[in-house]
Amino acid sequence: SSDLSSGINAEWPLRPGKTVSLATLSSKHSRHTTPTAAHHVMDTVSKHLPKNGNSAVVVVVCHRQHVFACGVAVARAFPTYSLKTRDVTTRDVTVCFITPDDPSPLTEQDIKVLTSTAKSIRLAADIVDRPRNEMTCDDLVKCAVKIGRDLGVDVTVVSGEQLKEQGFGGIYGVGKAAESPPALCVLSHKPAGATKTIAWCGKGIMYDTGGFSIKTKTGMPGMKRDCGGAAGILGAFQSAVECGFSENLHAVLCIAENSVGPCAAVPDDIHILYSGKSVEINNTDAEGRLVLGDGVAYARKDLNADIVLDMCTLTGAQGITTGQHHAAVLTNNEKWESCAVKAGLSSGDMVFPIVYAPEVHFSEFKSSVADMKNSVANRSNAQCSCAGLFIGAHLFDDYFKPSPIVWIHVDMAYPVHIGERATGWGPALLLTLFGRYSTSSLLSDIAPVLPADQASKRAKHEEMC
Repeated sequence: SSDLSSGINAEWPLRPGKTVSLATLSSKHSRHTTPTAAHHVMDTVSKHLPKNGNSAVVVVVCHRQHVFACGVAVARAFPTYSLKTRDVTTRDVTVCFITPDDPSPLTEQDIKVLTSTAKSIRLAADIVDRPRNEMTCDDLVKCAVKIGRDLGVDVTVVSGEQLKEQGFGGIYGVGKAAESPPALCVLSHKPAGATKTIAWCGKGIMYDTGGFSIKTKTGMPGMKRDCGGAAGILGAFQSAVECGFSENLHAVLCIAENSVGPCAAVPDDIHILYSGKSVEINNTDAEGRLVLGDGVAYARKDLNADIVLDMCTLTGAQGITTGQHHAAVLTNNEKWESCAVKAGLSSGDMVFPIVYAPEVHFSEFKSSVADMKNSVANRSNAQCSCAGLFIGAHLFDDYFKPSPIVWIHVDMAYPVHIGERATGWGPALLLTLFGRYSTSSLLSDIAPVLPADQASKRAKHEEMC
């Protein structure tokens, strides 16, 4: 019996060459884990699905409200990327749901949403799984541009020396030494009748050597995964638009490779970010916050966003703070913090709040010659929170002045992979958190009830100012 099950876990031959596997999963869960058991579904399907055959059927028996999370979990069990020359299986997989609490069949729209989300999760995982020699900055830009054009949305790309000329000192400074030039790639969905503007900003470090603050021989392998935030944002954006999104939505991908070379940034350099603030570099391996500093500033200044969410594989401290299964969420808005936690439990992409206290943490970045340094002085002082606060400092002029902008920071450094495989983490969370803005009833039914209209708050604030 598997340690994941609370009942039968058996296999028997159906007929020659055919196998059926049954597994029951425990319904027990603590208040901080998802009641859907999604984290066990993926593992169970991966372990017990027969390795041979050109087709497979996965039947999931669950509550109706858990269909989305369980579908997400099944999709994760089928990664797409492999360059193996042996034991490679290509098969058609059919997923069926039985919902005893609501026997009505899934609608065509429901099936479209599930299929689109599965595709977005496998896209995100594929990008993260690919090595740097197959997924460069140019490759991710081309992938994003193609998706944007296929969706019929506006696409903006600022790359190479254009970044320097236009003031994106964070992205340019991090990526200028790489063979493949850094880029800011923005996909913009602007439907008629929209009243809110939402920006999702993703960290897309295609490989992180650490720069001149170089990583060790054991610390560097796996750094192809440092683009997990951008990959998840891209997948989520694709699915959100395909499924129908009623508000303005922008995917802001901050893409660079943190390389070592004659042109690379060095400690003591000072970069001027898109926010206009100066940053003294004291650690070239704290690069993700620099590119996202430019991304969130762009979301505020150029996109006039009401809600800004950044998602990133930002810190090793995230795993220490919230663990392998829960991403860390940091936000200036208590109600949205609660919504993010609820969306995580509903979707299976779980998050847990970390301390938001800029008055006692932001002083860690104090510099004698610039507005701030890019890495903390004391690595034992809420490092995961501090790293997020650095990004927020380029969105807000002052943490202690009221702002109408909602900011949500998601550090998913550990949930982005299980073992050596990417999980495609992120799309499920974002589609659920913002599900009230979707035309899909499947998403809106599991989405948290969002706080009052943020756009009207921003308009009132600007009028008062």
